[in-house]
Amino acid sequence: MMTPTHIAYKEWAIAVQALGRGGQILSLRKGGVQETNGRFQVQQPSFWLFPTQFHEAEESVIPSYRPALRALAANARTDVVRIEFFAVTAAVYRLTDWAAVRRLHGRHLWSESVLAQRFHFGREPGLVALVLRVYRRPAPLLLPVLPAYGGCKSWIELPEALPAADLVPVLDNIAFARHRDEIAGLLRAHRRALFDTPGNRQ
Repeated sequence: MMTPTHIAYKEWAIAVQALGRGGQILSLRKGGVQETNGRFQVQQPSFWLFPTQFHEAEESVIPSYRPALRALAANARTDVVRIEFFAVTAAVYRLTDWAAVRRLHGRHLWSESVLAQRFHFGREPGLVALVLRVYRRPAPLLLPVLPAYGGCKSWIELPEALPAADLVPVLDNIAFARHRDEIAGLLRAHRRALFDTPGNRQ
């Protein structure tokens, strides 16, 4: 049984859908302007996925995901958020080499152009790659959208810890391990500590 938590990770709704269907196990992040020095940090190993439509645009994802993005946008609600998936961080990679980002082609839904914009944005080029083991709730929760959830930030605090019982992995152990190990083979030189806090940056 997973530990209940009130921490949630903001991610595009289309990416949450891909993670929740086992279409990918990666989340690629630069860091929000409201985060320390605009640098992304992993605050804790497990959290809820908080889907958002903010900043989504069709040209930001590869063509095969654009119909799903349009469908999500057409049915999006602004008053509630659907919390359905729980994620556990299996690995963290800080990518300061653009060639490493390009090696991940085919393992995520983002277009190369949007990743290049993110990579070169700010004072330091780079991206953080999270490898996530994702689990599904028996039934989604619909939570009211609060003003505190807004803004360009990666992490938010929900009003209370959500129960994490009866979660089911979206990929079985063998499938997840295969994807995880293939990514590790591509990015081994870029591995970082699980928690990318100031005290353990390498």
